[in-house]
Amino acid sequence: MTALARLLSTSTVRWLIAYCAVFGIAAAGVVGYIYWQTNDLLTRQVVQTLAAEVKGLREQFDLGGVPLLARVVTERSLNAGSGLYLLSSAEGAKLAGNLSGFPSELPGESGGGIFHYARASTAAKATPDREAVGVAIAVPGGYTLVVGRDIVDQRDFAETVRRILLGGLGALAVLGLGGGLVAGRGILARIEGMRGTAESIMSGDLSRRVPVSGSADELDRLAGSLNGMLERIEQLMTGMREVSDNIAHDLRTPLSRLRTRLESALREAKGGGVAREAVAGAIEETDGLIKTFNAMLSLARLEAGAAGTLAVTDLGSLVTDAAELYEPVAEERGVHLTTAITEGVMVEADRQLLGQAVTNLIDNALKYGAGSAIDVAVRRDGVAAEIVVTDHGPGVADGDRERALKRFVRLEASRSESGSGLGLSLVAAVARLHGGTLRLEDNVPGLRVVIALPLGGT
Repeated sequence: MTALARLLSTSTVRWLIAYCAVFGIAAAGVVGYIYWQTNDLLTRQVVQTLAAEVKGLREQFDLGGVPLLARVVTERSLNAGSGLYLLSSAEGAKLAGNLSGFPSELPGESGGGIFHYARASTAAKATPDREAVGVAIAVPGGYTLVVGRDIVDQRDFAETVRRILLGGLGALAVLGLGGGLVAGRGILARIEGMRGTAESIMSGDLSRRVPVSGSADELDRLAGSLNGMLERIEQLMTGMREVSDNIAHDLRTPLSRLRTRLESALREAKGGGVAREAVAGAIEETDGLIKTFNAMLSLARLEAGAAGTLAVTDLGSLVTDAAELYEPVAEERGVHLTTAITEGVMVEADRQLLGQAVTNLIDNALKYGAGSAIDVAVRRDGVAAEIVVTDHGPGVADGDRERALKRFVRLEASRSESGSGLGLSLVAAVARLHGGTLRLEDNVPGLRVVIALPLGGT
């Protein structure tokens, strides 16, 4: 995922975009209202001006009839401005005014509206087509008077206002969104720092702490609280690990001594088949206890992130060696052990730990698979390398698969076999230590266990 995609996927930026959308809609409404009010104001001014001119011209007609009206229209037509006039006879002949003819868009009788015109000039040429609003007035004697006002300048002014408002709105939106993205990027960077710390802690590095910017804002206060919590968790985990290690070490030593003495007693025992049988059973139980404590120590080290030297490892060679180690055991149990190796699958791994994980899976399949065949495979799956161990036994139910990866969990089907319930936990810990995962899948019938690791090396 790109940095922009991560930024756009954050709740901060999503809220910002939503806010900008609401702001944009509200601002667009305000702009529309201002534009409408501006147009309305200009229209009312034109209408009031026309009404005043019509009233004045009627007064002139009342004073001096058509001759005086024609003279006044001629005088007003000579003044440069937005006023438009036309006095025509009953036959339609122009008597006075600066319009070249009766506007076709106006009603034939008294009435008003918008029309287009070409203002007559002294050179008998017309200016480019323009827009105006006017009214046609019937004058006694069959005459017609047109009074109008050019509205191109008003329309230009209204359009200028609209462009300024829209431009200001666009600039505000860009500045707001840009500022929000910059602020969101800063917040995202700090959250990414927190996420990186959390991932390091999940990988076993309990010493990591959430970075603090020193701004004493809410994120710094959150980081301080989290760091206090992490400090306490590290103290508790360290204490628990030390207790577990001490218990395992302290018990492993006397158990080893007990086993040695039992072996010595078994060698020196003469006759007494029952006694020999009891000593042999005690040795076997002691071996199981020692194996459990060794597994606990290994699991504690793995969960603490204590890996050995990582090197480019050929998975095919590693899995082949593990399978060859268990071939005699499989033959003894009547199980057919097969391998399917894809050549050249390389990973960065601790060979010893990964080898132990593979042998654990094969050993589990032999113990609990209860089938006639076990298949071990190495393959590529996109950018991952996979080690797959499958059996054809009863398998593990969907609801038990997550629980089967926990410590000391033994499912009912495995109760008859010896074990501590730490095998799959160790394998899962090894996979996590190498940046991979462990999956339990249905083999229909049986169980398919997959260790997925990131590819590495050449």
